[in-house]
Amino acid sequence: MDYFAGYTWRGAIKDIIDILIVSYVIYKIIVLIRGTRAVQLLKGIFVLISTWALSIWFNLYTVNWLMNQMFTFGVLAVIIIFQPELRRALEQLGRGKLFSRSSTEEDEQFSKRITDVITSLNALSRRKIGALIVFERDTGLTDYIESGIPLESKISSEMLMNIFVPNTPLHDGAVIIRRNLIMAAGCYLPLSENPFISKELGTRHRAAIGMSEVSDAVCVVVSEETGQISLAMNGQVVRDIKEESLISKLYEELRPNSKGGGKRNKLRSSFLKGREES
Repeated sequence: MDYFAGYTWRGAIKDIIDILIVSYVIYKIIVLIRGTRAVQLLKGIFVLISTWALSIWFNLYTVNWLMNQMFTFGVLAVIIIFQPELRRALEQLGRGKLFSRSSTEEDEQFSKRITDVITSLNALSRRKIGALIVFERDTGLTDYIESGIPLESKISSEMLMNIFVPNTPLHDGAVIIRRNLIMAAGCYLPLSENPFISKELGTRHRAAIGMSEVSDAVCVVVSEETGQISLAMNGQVVRDIKEESLISKLYEELRPNSKGGGKRNKLRSSFLKGREES
C-alpha cells in the first residue's frame, strides 16, 4: 500500500511504456527465431533454468553447484550456439528491419503463392487435366481435410501439378489449402443439390459449388473436358474466368483483412507484368 500511495499518473505511464517496449522486443525475438533450430535450443535452456530453480528450492547442493558452474560459462555458450541468429538479428538491425513491420515480405510471399497456383492452373488447363482447389478462409474445413490424404506441404506449382496427374492416387478429389500450406489432397466435398445448376457441369463443379454453399471457401476448378477454369464462391460459379479476373479475385478474397486497396492493386499489377514479361 505504501508503494501505491506515492504512485502518480506519470509513473504509471512510464511503467506502461516500459512494459510495452519489453513486450515488443520479446515478440520480435520470437518472430525472428520462429522456425529455426533456436526454438529447440531455447527449450533446452528453459529446462536447465527450471532445474536450477528446483535445486535452490529443495536445497540440492550438488545440483546447484553444477548449475552455477554451467551458468558461469553460459553467456559465452549462448553466443556460440546462437551465432547465426544473432548475426541475422544484427544484419536486420543494421538495415532497420528488426523493429519494422514485415508486411512487404508477407506480401511477396503471398504473391509467390498466387503465382504458383496460377501457373499450375494454366498448365493443367492447357493439358485438359481436371483439378479442384479449395482455399480455406474463416470457416474451418478440418472435417473435409481429414477425408483426404494429409500433406501439409508448402504451396508450389510443381506439387499442385503432380497431385492432379491422371491415374495417380491423389488425382480424384480436391486439394484444400490453408493459408500457405497444402493441407490435404484427394478430399471429398459435398455436392450441391441446387436444381438450377447447368447439366453441362460435372462432379468437380458441383463439389466446388457445394463447398462454397456450406462455407466461405474459394474454389477453383479446371474442367477435364474443356480445360476451362471456373471460380466458385457463395454458391455461385463463374465459368471460363479470365486469368486477370481470377488473379484479381484471389487477391481480393484471400486477403480480406489487408488494408490499402492501392497496395493490393500494385501487387496485382506487378504480378501480371511479371507474367507478361516471362
